Amino acid sequence: MNLQVEGKTAVITGGDSGIGLETAKVLAKEGANIILSDIDEESLQEAAEKIKPYISDSRQISAYTADLTDYNNVQELAEKVQDQFGGADILAHTAGARGAAGDFLELSDEDWMETIDIDLMGTVRVCRAFIPQMQHKGWGRVVTISSENALQPYEEESPYNACKAGVINLTKCLSRAYSKEGLLFNCVSPAYIATPMTDKMMEQLADERGTSVDEAIEWFLENERPHIAVKRRGKPEEVATVIAFLCSELASYVNGSNYRVDGGAVETAFG
Repeated sequence: MNLQVEGKTAVITGGDSGIGLETAKVLAKEGANIILSDIDEESLQEAAEKIKPYISDSRQISAYTADLTDYNNVQELAEKVQDQFGGADILAHTAGARGAAGDFLELSDEDWMETIDIDLMGTVRVCRAFIPQMQHKGWGRVVTISSENALQPYEEESPYNACKAGVINLTKCLSRAYSKEGLLFNCVSPAYIATPMTDKMMEQLADERGTSVDEAIEWFLENERPHIAVKRRGKPEEVATVIAFLCSELASYVNGSNYRVDGGAVETAFG
Protein backbone atom coordinates (compact mmCIF):
# COMPACT_ATOMS: atom_id res chain seq x y z
CA MET A 1 0.00 0.00 0.00
CA ASN A 2 1.29 3.47 -0.88
CA LEU A 3 0.64 5.60 2.19
CA GLN A 4 1.92 8.70 0.35
CA VAL A 5 4.34 9.65 3.13
CA GLU A 6 7.56 9.50 1.10
CA GLY A 7 9.81 12.35 2.19
CA LYS A 8 7.63 13.18 5.20
CA THR A 9 9.36 13.40 8.57
CA ALA A 10 7.93 11.19 11.29
CA VAL A 11 8.75 11.51 14.98
CA ILE A 12 8.05 8.35 16.97
CA THR A 13 8.24 8.60 20.74
CA GLY A 14 8.65 5.35 22.65
CA GLY A 15 10.48 4.25 19.54
CA ASP A 16 12.99 1.84 21.01
CA SER A 17 10.65 -1.16 21.17
CA GLY A 18 7.13 -2.51 20.84
CA ILE A 19 4.48 -0.48 19.04
CA GLY A 20 6.76 2.50 18.45
CA LEU A 21 9.49 0.45 16.81
CA GLU A 22 7.03 -1.40 14.59
CA THR A 23 5.40 1.88 13.55
CA ALA A 24 8.82 3.22 12.60
CA LYS A 25 9.44 0.17 10.43
CA VAL A 26 6.19 0.62 8.53
CA LEU A 27 6.75 4.32 7.92
CA ALA A 28 10.39 3.74 6.96
CA LYS A 29 9.32 1.20 4.34
CA GLU A 30 7.00 3.86 2.94
CA GLY A 31 9.88 6.32 2.50
CA ALA A 32 9.43 8.60 5.52
CA ASN A 33 12.31 10.14 7.42
CA ILE A 34 12.34 8.61 10.90
CA ILE A 35 13.22 10.22 14.21
CA LEU A 36 13.15 7.72 17.03
CA SER A 37 12.97 9.01 20.58
CA ASP A 38 13.07 7.26 23.92
CA ILE A 39 14.75 7.70 27.28
CA ASP A 40 17.48 5.03 27.13
CA GLU A 41 20.38 5.75 24.78
CA GLU A 42 21.60 2.17 24.35
CA SER A 43 18.23 0.63 23.51
CA LEU A 44 17.42 3.59 21.26
CA GLN A 45 20.55 3.11 19.17
CA GLU A 46 19.84 -0.61 18.92
CA ALA A 47 16.36 0.24 17.64
CA ALA A 48 17.81 2.62 15.05
CA GLU A 49 19.97 -0.21 13.70
CA LYS A 50 16.85 -2.35 13.33
CA ILE A 51 15.24 0.35 11.18
CA LYS A 52 18.13 0.78 8.76
CA PRO A 53 17.31 -2.30 6.63
CA TYR A 54 13.95 -0.68 5.83
CA ILE A 55 15.36 2.58 4.46
CA SER A 56 17.35 3.45 1.36
CA ASP A 57 19.48 6.24 2.81
CA SER A 58 21.01 6.35 6.30
CA ARG A 59 20.30 10.10 6.41
CA GLN A 60 16.62 9.21 6.73
CA ILE A 61 16.93 8.08 10.35
CA SER A 62 18.06 9.70 13.56
CA ALA A 63 17.65 8.73 17.20
CA TYR A 64 17.51 11.19 20.06
CA THR A 65 16.99 10.53 23.74
CA ALA A 66 14.36 12.60 25.50
CA ASP A 67 12.68 12.49 28.88
CA LEU A 68 9.06 13.37 28.15
CA THR A 69 8.49 14.39 31.77
CA ASP A 70 10.96 17.26 31.19
CA TYR A 71 9.59 20.24 29.24
CA ASN A 72 13.05 21.42 28.21
CA ASN A 73 14.02 17.96 26.99
CA VAL A 74 10.97 17.82 24.75
CA GLN A 75 11.63 21.28 23.36
CA GLU A 76 15.24 20.30 22.62
CA LEU A 77 13.98 17.25 20.72
CA ALA A 78 11.72 19.46 18.63
CA GLU A 79 14.62 21.81 17.89
CA LYS A 80 16.77 18.91 16.67
CA VAL A 81 14.00 17.77 14.33
CA GLN A 82 13.60 21.31 13.05
CA ASP A 83 17.34 21.71 12.44
CA GLN A 84 17.81 18.36 10.73
CA PHE A 85 14.63 17.93 8.70
CA GLY A 86 12.88 21.30 8.74
CA GLY A 87 10.30 20.14 11.25
CA ALA A 88 7.97 17.20 11.76
CA ASP A 89 5.11 16.23 9.48
CA ILE A 90 4.03 13.24 11.56
CA LEU A 91 4.01 12.57 15.30
CA ALA A 92 3.28 9.06 16.54
CA HIS A 93 3.33 9.38 20.31
CA THR A 94 3.59 5.80 21.54
CA ALA A 95 5.57 6.42 24.74
CA GLY A 96 3.85 5.64 28.00
CA ALA A 97 3.88 3.59 31.18
CA ARG A 98 1.41 1.66 33.30
CA GLY A 99 2.45 3.63 36.34
CA ALA A 100 1.31 2.95 39.87
CA ALA A 101 -1.32 0.26 40.37
CA GLY A 102 -3.19 -1.14 43.34
CA ASP A 103 -6.08 -0.39 45.66
CA PHE A 104 -7.36 3.14 45.04
CA LEU A 105 -7.24 4.04 48.74
CA GLU A 106 -3.60 2.98 49.00
CA LEU A 107 -2.32 5.04 46.07
CA SER A 108 -0.62 8.26 47.10
CA ASP A 109 -0.60 11.66 45.42
CA GLU A 110 2.92 10.85 44.28
CA ASP A 111 1.70 7.64 42.62
CA TRP A 112 -0.94 9.58 40.76
CA MET A 113 1.33 12.42 39.73
CA GLU A 114 4.00 10.07 38.39
CA THR A 115 1.49 8.41 36.07
CA ILE A 116 -0.08 11.72 35.04
CA ASP A 117 3.35 13.20 34.30
CA ILE A 118 4.23 10.38 31.93
CA ASP A 119 0.97 9.37 30.29
CA LEU A 120 -1.06 12.57 30.13
CA MET A 121 1.41 15.43 30.46
CA GLY A 122 3.91 13.59 28.24
CA THR A 123 1.28 13.71 25.51
CA VAL A 124 0.61 17.39 26.20
CA ARG A 125 4.31 18.25 25.99
CA VAL A 126 5.07 16.49 22.70
CA CYS A 127 1.95 17.88 21.02
CA ARG A 128 2.80 21.38 22.22
CA ALA A 129 6.33 21.01 20.86
CA PHE A 130 5.50 19.68 17.40
CA ILE A 131 2.17 21.28 16.48
CA PRO A 132 3.85 24.61 15.59
CA GLN A 133 6.15 22.85 13.11
CA MET A 134 3.14 21.29 11.39
CA GLN A 135 1.27 24.60 11.42
CA HIS A 136 4.18 26.15 9.54
CA LYS A 137 3.95 23.42 6.89
CA GLY A 138 0.16 23.49 6.68
CA TRP A 139 0.01 19.68 6.93
CA GLY A 140 0.36 17.27 9.81
CA ARG A 141 -0.68 14.00 11.34
CA VAL A 142 -0.67 13.31 15.08
CA VAL A 143 -1.53 9.89 16.47
CA THR A 144 -1.73 9.44 20.22
CA ILE A 145 -1.98 6.18 22.11
CA SER A 146 -4.69 5.51 24.64
CA SER A 147 -5.86 2.08 25.83
CA GLU A 148 -8.87 -0.14 26.30
CA ASN A 149 -8.59 1.01 29.94
CA ALA A 150 -9.95 4.40 28.94
CA LEU A 151 -13.27 2.82 27.93
CA GLN A 152 -13.32 -0.28 30.11
CA PRO A 153 -11.35 0.60 33.25
CA TYR A 154 -9.79 -1.96 35.55
CA GLU A 155 -10.07 -1.16 39.25
CA GLU A 156 -6.41 -1.76 40.11
CA GLU A 157 -5.17 0.70 37.48
CA SER A 158 -7.10 3.87 38.31
CA PRO A 159 -4.31 6.38 37.48
CA TYR A 160 -3.62 4.73 34.12
CA ASN A 161 -7.35 4.50 33.34
CA ALA A 162 -7.87 8.19 34.03
CA CYS A 163 -4.82 9.32 32.07
CA LYS A 164 -5.72 7.27 29.02
CA ALA A 165 -9.27 8.61 29.06
CA GLY A 166 -7.71 12.06 29.19
CA VAL A 167 -5.58 11.29 26.13
CA ILE A 168 -8.68 10.49 24.07
CA ASN A 169 -10.34 13.72 25.21
CA LEU A 170 -7.21 15.76 24.53
CA THR A 171 -6.89 14.27 21.05
CA LYS A 172 -10.48 15.20 20.23
CA CYS A 173 -9.89 18.70 21.56
CA LEU A 174 -6.81 19.19 19.37
CA SER A 175 -8.60 17.80 16.32
CA ARG A 176 -11.21 20.54 16.67
CA ALA A 177 -8.66 23.26 17.29
CA TYR A 178 -6.20 22.68 14.44
CA SER A 179 -7.86 20.73 11.62
CA LYS A 180 -8.62 23.93 9.71
CA GLU A 181 -4.85 24.40 9.42
CA GLY A 182 -4.34 21.01 7.76
CA LEU A 183 -3.49 19.04 10.92
CA LEU A 184 -5.35 15.85 11.76
CA PHE A 185 -5.37 14.20 15.18
CA ASN A 186 -6.46 10.64 15.98
CA CYS A 187 -6.02 8.15 18.77
CA VAL A 188 -5.37 4.41 18.84
CA SER A 189 -6.42 2.28 21.81
CA PRO A 190 -4.68 -1.09 22.01
CA ALA A 191 -5.39 -3.88 24.49
CA TYR A 192 -2.95 -6.41 25.92
CA ILE A 193 -0.25 -6.13 23.28
CA ALA A 194 3.02 -8.05 23.56
CA THR A 195 5.21 -5.10 24.56
CA PRO A 196 7.89 -4.62 27.22
CA MET A 197 5.25 -3.03 29.48
CA THR A 198 2.95 -6.07 29.43
CA ASP A 199 5.94 -8.43 29.48
CA LYS A 200 6.91 -6.89 32.80
CA MET A 201 3.34 -7.28 34.07
CA MET A 202 3.33 -10.96 33.12
CA GLU A 203 6.71 -11.60 34.69
CA GLN A 204 5.44 -10.07 37.93
CA LEU A 205 2.25 -12.13 37.74
CA ALA A 206 4.25 -15.30 37.11
CA ASP A 207 6.34 -14.59 40.22
CA GLU A 208 3.22 -13.95 42.31
CA ARG A 209 1.55 -17.14 41.14
CA GLY A 210 4.67 -19.31 41.06
CA THR A 211 4.13 -20.25 37.42
CA SER A 212 5.84 -19.78 34.08
CA VAL A 213 5.26 -16.59 32.10
CA ASP A 214 3.30 -18.54 29.47
CA GLU A 215 1.03 -19.92 32.19
CA ALA A 216 0.61 -16.43 33.63
CA ILE A 217 -0.46 -15.15 30.21
CA GLU A 218 -3.04 -17.91 29.88
CA TRP A 219 -4.38 -17.19 33.36
CA PHE A 220 -4.52 -13.45 32.67
CA LEU A 221 -6.45 -13.95 29.43
CA GLU A 222 -8.95 -16.23 31.11
CA ASN A 223 -9.45 -14.28 34.33
CA GLU A 224 -8.53 -10.65 33.74
CA ARG A 225 -9.26 -10.11 30.03
CA PRO A 226 -12.07 -12.55 29.27
CA HIS A 227 -13.63 -10.28 26.65
CA ILE A 228 -10.68 -10.54 24.24
CA ALA A 229 -12.58 -12.52 21.62
CA VAL A 230 -9.48 -13.67 19.73
CA LYS A 231 -8.08 -15.23 22.96
CA ARG A 232 -4.48 -14.08 22.58
CA ARG A 233 -2.15 -11.14 23.09
CA GLY A 234 -1.94 -8.68 20.27
CA LYS A 235 1.21 -8.13 18.25
CA PRO A 236 2.87 -4.69 18.09
CA GLU A 237 2.80 -4.75 14.30
CA GLU A 238 -0.98 -5.18 14.38
CA VAL A 239 -1.24 -1.82 16.13
CA ALA A 240 1.50 -0.22 14.07
CA THR A 241 -0.32 -0.74 10.77
CA VAL A 242 -3.34 1.18 12.08
CA ILE A 243 -1.12 3.99 13.35
CA ALA A 244 0.72 4.19 10.03
CA PHE A 245 -2.54 4.46 8.11
CA LEU A 246 -3.68 7.33 10.33
CA CYS A 247 -0.33 9.05 9.70
CA SER A 248 -0.86 8.88 5.95
CA GLU A 249 -2.40 10.96 3.22
CA LEU A 250 -4.94 8.18 2.78
CA ALA A 251 -6.50 9.11 6.14
CA SER A 252 -7.30 12.64 4.97
CA TYR A 253 -10.92 12.47 6.19
CA VAL A 254 -10.23 10.81 9.54
CA ASN A 255 -10.02 13.28 12.38
CA GLY A 256 -10.75 13.19 16.10
CA SER A 257 -11.37 9.45 16.10
CA ASN A 258 -10.35 6.70 18.50
CA TYR A 259 -9.47 3.39 16.88
CA ARG A 260 -9.60 0.33 19.13
CA VAL A 261 -7.09 -2.40 18.31
CA ASP A 262 -8.09 -4.70 21.11
CA GLY A 263 -9.15 -8.12 19.83
CA GLY A 264 -12.65 -7.42 21.10
CA ALA A 265 -11.52 -6.57 24.65
CA VAL A 266 -14.02 -3.75 25.13
CA GLU A 267 -17.32 -5.44 25.81
CA THR A 268 -19.72 -2.75 24.63
CA ALA A 269 -20.29 -1.91 20.96
CA PHE A 270 -20.25 1.82 21.64
CA GLY A 271 -17.19 2.25 23.85
